[in-house]
Amino acid sequence: MTSTIASEDELIASLREICATAAPENIILGIGDDAAVWRPSRSNLSVITTDALVEGVHFTLAGMSARDIGQRAFAANLSDIAAMGARPVLATIALGVNARSDAAWIVELYAGMADLARRSGCAIAGGDITRAPAITIAITVVGEVRPSNLKRRSGARPGDIVAVTQPLGASHAGLRLLTDRPELASDARFAGVVRAFRTPQPRLAEGRWFAASRSVHALMDSSDGLSTDLTRLCAVSGVGATIDAVPIDAEAAAVAALFGDDPERYALDGGEDFALIAVIAASAFGYLAGRFARHFGTGLYRVGTIETQPGIRRATGEPIAPAGWDHLAG
Repeated sequence: MTSTIASEDELIASLREICATAAPENIILGIGDDAAVWRPSRSNLSVITTDALVEGVHFTLAGMSARDIGQRAFAANLSDIAAMGARPVLATIALGVNARSDAAWIVELYAGMADLARRSGCAIAGGDITRAPAITIAITVVGEVRPSNLKRRSGARPGDIVAVTQPLGASHAGLRLLTDRPELASDARFAGVVRAFRTPQPRLAEGRWFAASRSVHALMDSSDGLSTDLTRLCAVSGVGATIDAVPIDAEAAAVAALFGDDPERYALDGGEDFALIAVIAASAFGYLAGRFARHFGTGLYRVGTIETQPGIRRATGEPIAPAGWDHLAG
């Protein structure tokens, strides 16, 4: 890949131009100085999240463009903001680059991030670029939320209903297809799962919608797999859960059939769907599910029920072990 950008200063100027279109009024100073400056809202809390992605661990250059990698990396951070019921305000990005990621590749990476930032109302306000043995992308996003709307993982109560905002397993199915049958990546039958893996969409509007309801007792994004993330939510809430049904994405089920895999494992353990897991008072679930469907044009999928007994299990009583993504596993 060739590039007409000759210096770091020229590269930063290009990135500043890409990101300038996504700068809300409270950003006083963005890319180009020693630090970014923004004016926080006095009536809101600030929420901050950081994710780091490493080549060969979280992504590969095969099967994904630089633009796709940028959007996917940014979506992971915005999904954490969504899970707090917040709106994103600004982001900083630290890149570790090498010979496989020249200036043209970096510009495309930023274009992917900036596109999602623009659609989300989030400014890319600064960051850093350095040489590294593997390409690394470390993103920090600051969001804002009214104190009364802040949602945590720790509010689940026995009797609550557990629901997710979409069928699960699509992202894992896309990864499986791109890894083992890349020639099918352009097959229209699998366009949805390829898109779910390459360019996932954070559920920011849904997160803010849940945040406005006192009947939503806990909220979390499913980035590491339902079996792992629901276990974490239950543990911090001091409860357990019974899973009655696992909503499986239809294309993910087709990919699983292609490989002879169990589609439920894609949904339970696959991760990176960036659905929201909402824990809702049982008395309000039907009402909220109806409102959700009317507002977003899609269902709110009931998964199970919160119980006092720790751990998560099937309706038969069979335990479900957390088998999703472990960031420290070898």
